[in-house]
Amino acid sequence: MRMKKIFLVLAAALCVATVSAQSKLEQGVDKLVKTAAAQKWSVGLRVGSHEQAVAECFYSDNKYFEGRLGLGVVGDLSADFALLHNWNCCNWDWTPNAGSWFLDAGVGVNVGGNKGAFWCGVVGQAKFGIKFNKVPIRLAVDVSPSFGPVREYAHEVVVGEETITVTNDAGETITTVKPVVETAPGKWKFHKGGLLNLSVSATYCF
Repeated sequence: MRMKKIFLVLAAALCVATVSAQSKLEQGVDKLVKTAAAQKWSVGLRVGSHEQAVAECFYSDNKYFEGRLGLGVVGDLSADFALLHNWNCCNWDWTPNAGSWFLDAGVGVNVGGNKGAFWCGVVGQAKFGIKFNKVPIRLAVDVSPSFGPVREYAHEVVVGEETITVTNDAGETITTVKPVVETAPGKWKFHKGGLLNLSVSATYCF
């Protein structure tokens, strides 16, 4: 009888703890959703060295996060992702009827890969553009240099050719040329190809 009472007390305590944890989780999720909804957002495209989808979250008047996602389908399938923290440095009212001009700067990280390699590193940004008054559009040009290590996977390379001559049953000589393939080991190297990364972006603000 005593063990039964202890079991009932423990079960009741567990139920209370579960309900309390669930309530706190729901409150946390609700707060997160309301916080995200209260921010200013923009989404769009970035085109230049390659194409990327862009999303920006403005959590203050002069600070925002920027996420980029790109997929390459020419040649080997590749993907890359970047996350930057940006600051609004300057604003100009050069064309008050059209919109306001801005200069932003930021820094972040980027990762990506394809069939032959994986890379990660640091990315910076200097962005100059205009936010139009009559339409909720931000149009900008940016320079986003990136650098960091690249891991190349082991892959096959053609190092020469081999000529093969055979004689068939009819006495004819047949000559074929066959490539000589070797497996190159995987290696690390420093990625410098992203230092000249010039692009144009257009985003819709809401």
